[in-house]
Amino acid sequence: MAEIKLLQVKSSAGASAPQLETLRSLKLGRIGKSASFSDTPQLRGMIRVVGHLVEVDEAGEES
Repeated sequence: MAEIKLLQVKSSAGASAPQLETLRSLKLGRIGKSASFSDTPQLRGMIRVVGHLVEVDEAGEES
């Protein structure tokens, strides 16, 4: 399964409660924090919620 790396590039100031909770679930919350996850439909949904605050780096498929 592919690996996805997330990097928070914008502040969460002014974000809604669901967006803040999603950032917390993704182990983010401050500008510059990063985390890696396996690519799943659940992760894609979370990225859709906070996509304007994070930068997504999709690594290649693992064999």
